[in-house]
Amino acid sequence: MAADSAAAGPKTVVIHGTATPGGGFPVYGAAFSETINEIDPTLSVQTRNTKGSTENVTMLEAGTLDTGQVTGEVAYEAIEGIGRKPAHLKILSAMYSNTGMFIVRADSSYRTIGDLKGKPIAWGASGSGFVVLARYAMDGLGLDLDNDFKAVLLDKAADGPAMVLDGRVAALWGGGVGWPGFTAVSKGTAGARFIAPNADELKRITTKHTFIKQIDLPADSYAGQTAAVPTIGSWAFVMAKPTLADDVAYRLTRALHRGEAAIGSRLEQARESTIANTLAAAPRREIIHPGTLKYLREIGVIN
Repeated sequence: MAADSAAAGPKTVVIHGTATPGGGFPVYGAAFSETINEIDPTLSVQTRNTKGSTENVTMLEAGTLDTGQVTGEVAYEAIEGIGRKPAHLKILSAMYSNTGMFIVRADSSYRTIGDLKGKPIAWGASGSGFVVLARYAMDGLGLDLDNDFKAVLLDKAADGPAMVLDGRVAALWGGGVGWPGFTAVSKGTAGARFIAPNADELKRITTKHTFIKQIDLPADSYAGQTAAVPTIGSWAFVMAKPTLADDVAYRLTRALHRGEAAIGSRLEQARESTIANTLAAAPRREIIHPGTLKYLREIGVIN
């Protein structure tokens, strides 16, 4: 990994971790790899399905991934050493702002988070960062995923929509623009409705967990969703293993920057994958990979 291969020509192979099939991470990973490989022919970014953000952190630490996609909550816990030793990982780029909310069938009676208490909820795949976000969000409201709801953890993200549509669960938790799970439910014959924290609940969550922010899901992100949905969320990142060479990180960053329009045309939410958003979303500049910072200095974005 991350080494030139004489047999394949002057290409640097980068193994990139995404998540389980059916979720938003593999879709983003495809756009990410295709764009970089198109822009820089010396790079070969090869995607791998994983269990999601939490496994990606572990695999990055072990060096079995070169780069991997990690939701903001999982990145925060890993870097700050919450419930574990601090991970010496670096941010390569910001992916997109990730929102968290519920989707229910439009013909259901559920309209508030309180209505969902005691009901079966598909929170996501067990290794997904969505589950971590859900735990923080519900904790901010004094609720627990397992004790206050009938928690359903999925083997893969693609299993969730069908469970909502056939009534096995009351709601699916997820988020983001163009997320496949929400797309599938919103296109169901019954239609769909979103349930997000109200203004008071938003304040309670973001006051208790300050790294979580209010982020709006734009209007018309899904079928039948005519108004923006204020909710909670954070930024997801592409992170690098501790030993990723500065030169490799530099070339990946350069290709992604030069390909900002291309990746945005491949995937709507990837329009947020910009140099400006990487700088704005990173909790601290020293967490950004030195190779990325070298490129940012070269183009005059930072001193």
